[in-house]
Amino acid sequence: MTAQNKAVVRRFNKEIIEENNLESFKEIMDPAFINHTAMPGMDKGAAGMLHTFNNILRPAFPDLKVTIYEQVAEGDKVTTFKIISGTHKGTFMGIPATHQPVSIRVMDMVTVRDGKYYEHWGVNTMAALVAELKAINSAEK
Repeated sequence: MTAQNKAVVRRFNKEIIEENNLESFKEIMDPAFINHTAMPGMDKGAAGMLHTFNNILRPAFPDLKVTIYEQVAEGDKVTTFKIISGTHKGTFMGIPATHQPVSIRVMDMVTVRDGKYYEHWGVNTMAALVAELKAINSAEK
């Protein structure tokens, strides 16, 4: 079962985050999904995840790529270390495009139930990226 759960998480990262495949999103997300570490004020359900990808990340980094470096699974939990990378070509968190390569390191844990994303917890380096891009943007002015 752990191998199947890891495959679901790999599929989520490739088909949903990287490729923006909405059919895969509908198929993989459990209707009761909850993101325990959603940004403050964000929807903690599936709609919040989709909003983050389609309205925050993808417009800023249209060439998003997800590279999974490690996955560990036990029972219904899958923990993944990955890097989301791209080029800063659009506004990100109020910061105009710098056209610099970027990366967000992510460690997340997902509960997979019946082949679907049921729960998510994660930590990432998005705040550090914001600070880095602000510094680049200030230096360019």
